[in-house]
Amino acid sequence: MTETAGVPAAIIESDGRLVQIIDLALLDTTKKSGEWLVCRSGCTQCCYGAFAISPLDAMRLRRELALLTEKDAARAGRIRGRAAEYVNRHMHDFPGDRANGILDESEEGKARFEEFADDEPCPALDPATGACEVYAARPMTCRVFGPPIRSEEGLGVCELCYHGATDEEISACEMEVDPDDLEAALLAELQAVTGAHGQTIVAYCLLS
Repeated sequence: MTETAGVPAAIIESDGRLVQIIDLALLDTTKKSGEWLVCRSGCTQCCYGAFAISPLDAMRLRRELALLTEKDAARAGRIRGRAAEYVNRHMHDFPGDRANGILDESEEGKARFEEFADDEPCPALDPATGACEVYAARPMTCRVFGPPIRSEEGLGVCELCYHGATDEEISACEMEVDPDDLEAALLAELQAVTGAHGQTIVAYCLLS
């Protein structure tokens, strides 16, 4: 049984197109941003603290870890080991189902998650190099963090980036993320086909 058993190839291929769309958008905003966007390998501030990932993110990460296991079992084992240590340290206050890692999305659960594992490094982060060991399959949150992204709160950027840029200059670098809402459609399709639902965190995903 593979890590993507039960997931149609069409969904995996469509997710690949989604990743390509996001990565091309990032490339475009990176060119516009120039030296204002300081994100580089080894800059790990955004790799600390838990964040929610979708079933698509989880599918992508599990597939990548399965491939890595075939290529470099020792390295994959170290990643799983860090994930296990993470879960063991924080299982007692995990705001969700401790058995499967699905987050509690009630208002109370969301409030608890705000303070969950704030200082904890992501288990995919190589402590020796400061690089992500599953970078090609990193979650969407990781792919879009840094550049100007619009949300209900307005246009947000990484606090380390865009120093010296005016509001107008930042706005001109805005990254347009998934304008056709392909991710939502794929999530609905994935749930319909496999029953996958609910958000989790990277550590639980890398253990399952």
